[in-house]
Parts: sequence; C-alpha cells; structure tokens
Amino acid sequence: MNFVARSSNDMMIQQHLSVEQPFELEAGGVLSRLDLVYHTSSGSPAGRRVVWICHALTANSDVEQWWPQMAGPGKFIDTDRDFVVCVNILGSPYGSSGPASINPKTGKAYLLDFPKITIRDIVRTFGFVRNHLGIGSIDLLIGSSIGGFQALEWAVAEPDLIKSAVFMATAPRVSPWLSASAEAQRMALEADPSFREAEGLGGGAAGLRCARAQALISYRSFEGYRLTQSEPDADCLFAGRAASYERHQGDKLVARGFDAYSYLRLCDELDSHNLGRGRGGVNSALSSIKAKSLVISITSDGLFPPEEGSQWAACIPGAQFKTIGSEFGHDGFLLETEQICKAISSFLG
Repeated sequence: MNFVARSSNDMMIQQHLSVEQPFELEAGGVLSRLDLVYHTSSGSPAGRRVVWICHALTANSDVEQWWPQMAGPGKFIDTDRDFVVCVNILGSPYGSSGPASINPKTGKAYLLDFPKITIRDIVRTFGFVRNHLGIGSIDLLIGSSIGGFQALEWAVAEPDLIKSAVFMATAPRVSPWLSASAEAQRMALEADPSFREAEGLGGGAAGLRCARAQALISYRSFEGYRLTQSEPDADCLFAGRAASYERHQGDKLVARGFDAYSYLRLCDELDSHNLGRGRGGVNSALSSIKAKSLVISITSDGLFPPEEGSQWAACIPGAQFKTIGSEFGHDGFLLETEQICKAISSFLG
C-alpha cells in the first residue's frame, strides 16, 4: 500500500491510499489495484471518539463541504474533538477507483469499461482505510441514503466492529420505486449520443444534466417545490421558475466535475443493495446487527417513507426509531440539521 497525505484548506485532511493488489468484485471482474481517496480529522484516532460517515450518491469524502451545519470544528460532529473519517466510494469521480481511472490494458480512462460495483464491494474497501489508520473499533457510524446502504451493510458484515450506528433516510434493500428512478436516469444518459461514443469524460454531459434533474424531483416533495419554486408573478403566462431550477441543478453537477460514466455506475450500485442476499433474507440480516442503532426517517421522504422505516427498524435488536418532520422530502437529511442533532444526541445520551 502506498500512502500520500495532501494538504487542505479545510479542517479535515484529504488523503490517498493505493492498494497494490488485485481486488475481486462481487459481480465478477477484477480491479488490478485500488485507489481510495478519503478525508479525516487532523491528528491521530488514539484516545478520540471515532466517527465514520458514509456519504450519499453524488457527494464526496469531504463531509464539511456537503454537511457544513453538522460537521466541522465545534460542530455537532466536532472535527477537533472527534476523529472523523469519510471514504470516497468506488465508482465516484472524486479520486477513488472509478470510470475516470486509467485502464491498465488501454492506457485510457475506463469509461464504460469500468466494471459494475456493489455496495458490498464498497464496504470491503473501508477495511483497507480502517486498518491503515489503526482504528480498532468505530464509536459512531452514520450513513444517509446510499450512505445508509453502506452503513447497514457494514453493521451486518462486521457486527463486532461498530458500537453505535445511525441509519438515516435509507433502507435495507433497494425498492422497486428507487430502482425505477435509477433506470430512468440511466435512460437519460443513454439518450445522449455522445455517451455511447465514449470519447472522453465529457461524453454524455447533456444526458447527465437530464438525469440529475430527474433525480432531484425524487429527492424533494410537492410541498418543498411549492415553498421554494412557486412563481412570484401571479399573472405569469408560463411557469418557469421550477424549470429553471432543474436546469441549474443539472448544470451545477456537470460544472463540479461529475461525469456521466461515474453516474451510471453509481446508479448500478443502488440496484445492488440487498442486505439479505445470501444471509437468509433481510430480516435475518438485520437481526444480526449488534450496534446500538437509531433509524431516522423523514416524514416527506418519497424514496424511503417512514412507514417502511419503522417496519425494518423493528428487526434490529433494541433499535430506536425516530421521524424527522420536513417539507423537503429525501433531502431533509441534509437540511433538517437541528432536528437531526437533537435526535442523535438523545440516542447517544
């Protein structure tokens, strides 16, 4: 393994770990090496509470960047006091192995040739980082959305490793509703002729904009759009504010360096999530979790509705279940930080 630490202007430090050995994938195929980008608090984990955060679909390992009200010096997740870790997931464009990586067979970026990754593959990579950092146990594991997929998988795969866990706006298995949404987004990518031409990372940019716009609708709610995107002019001839917002969000994702090929593989990763695969079913897998657990659902979350969350939470021994009120749908896990902090504080005592 090769290790390089890079300086950062933020309190968390971006680091890179290269694993110079073949990595076999659950769906078949092998990566000849692994590159893992991750962020940690400065200093050592020795004598500090270890907080491990699993990030969502298009986020990265810099938690302070996408969760600024929750994580940072003096914040609820205190990067000065706690040793905070977040690993950039496989398939993402932010440095870990993915479609933007160089294929050793061709000397060019993998693009469409990058193999399919599963949630279990992602969780297995966490072990390389954990061992490198010398972390023997995790005091608090937090995962939301696809990050919750990872957190649940890890809590089942290594039940003695994790002391406490928070699973937020997530589920133990991908639903038909979410899988259908992911397929619609893949179709948007494929409808862009430049995506299949795969001549470079810029291919499929128009399709990516469309896919992002589709996804955003599922992340929010009817009331959330009414509150933020209603027309200011009561007499307008054509509604345009929400449409402009959708286009802006698509442009924003492309502008921050996301590529269509990474987005495709991330959608595939969503579809791979099944906590019960090979474990006697979902309920059996959930019953094996030993971590003190809190399951949080968002009242207006159309992707992971509270009624589903309360059912599977009951399968985790001793788990607590909490609903967070929000008008902003699935994205409530990013926005309702005051309620989330109170719920986790109460849970941790």
